Amino acid sequence: MEQKIKKLLSTIVHPESGRNILESGIVERVDLQEGKIAVTLRFDKARDPFALKIKHQIQEILAKELPFDKERITVFFKEAAPHAQQPAGRRTQTGGIGKILAVASGKGGVGKSTVTANLALILRNMGYRVGILDADIYGPSQPKMFGVEDYLPEAERIDGEDCILPADAMDIKLMSIGFFIKPSDALIWRDAMATNALRQMIHQTKWGGLDFLLIDLPPGTGGVHLAVISELKITGAVIVSTPQQVAVADVRRGVEMFRAEKIEIPVVGIIENMAWFTPKELPENRYYLFGRGGARAFAEKNDVPFLGEIPIVQSVMDGSEEGRPAAGTDPMVESCYRSIAEKIVENMTKSC
Repeated sequence: MEQKIKKLLSTIVHPESGRNILESGIVERVDLQEGKIAVTLRFDKARDPFALKIKHQIQEILAKELPFDKERITVFFKEAAPHAQQPAGRRTQTGGIGKILAVASGKGGVGKSTVTANLALILRNMGYRVGILDADIYGPSQPKMFGVEDYLPEAERIDGEDCILPADAMDIKLMSIGFFIKPSDALIWRDAMATNALRQMIHQTKWGGLDFLLIDLPPGTGGVHLAVISELKITGAVIVSTPQQVAVADVRRGVEMFRAEKIEIPVVGIIENMAWFTPKELPENRYYLFGRGGARAFAEKNDVPFLGEIPIVQSVMDGSEEGRPAAGTDPMVESCYRSIAEKIVENMTKSC
């Protein structure tokens, strides 16, 4: 049985090396005990970005070819010690990126990821080459937003460097930690592990030539934000909020983080999401479910450009669920986001 297992494992190839995991020494041992299979893997690099993909492939092929359920197949990881951080002049695939826009929010649940996806689509419609880095390590949403949850990144060697190929979603280049984990998996990482994975996605992704890279940041302020700021020269930041005071109060932290000494990233504007609700049968009516004008008032008071309001629209929710951002299908949503995108482009041009 052990030999059969190893034969099956030899059909799995590591995307970077192009060698199967048996001959390359990644498979350290195979154990059979009490009707269970345990496979131990050892990777040459710390937190190999393809480790989870290989784990899932092992579970799939063994469950398919052998009389074992997935629950009885366990894959353990052993990793090399992390390498010392590379110097600032290290190789990176970010050289072809023009402007980098950070999309942030003071708190969760304000629709930041939805806003990122729709802005990216509008910028693409305006003729720009666009990419998205889903930096929301603990809650990646962009694969779902663009209907590419099943994408499994491959690797390509360019000028002696291993590069990760992003998904091509509606002519938008997309990279997310969500491509390396199952939606049902809980990602339990220390901050150092999360930021290391993020650095790999930033520098190893084959971005190519982009006019805009949008970064979907986690809510709040923290280690991931500082990692992104330290790794990339961000052109500007957009803060997404809802109208109610509890959300607007958290906007201040985001604004102050980007304005802080030694960071000094221009805040090119605030977007008020879920500003009102208009039923289809009463198109002239507006219902302000979460208060009214809180984000606009904050922007005016704190000398931050106000980019616009986005209403609650059924098509936006449907589009997020179905993997097609509503800005590409609903004319009203398209018009709303286009107005905001045009202001962002103008403000970012001024800030350069």
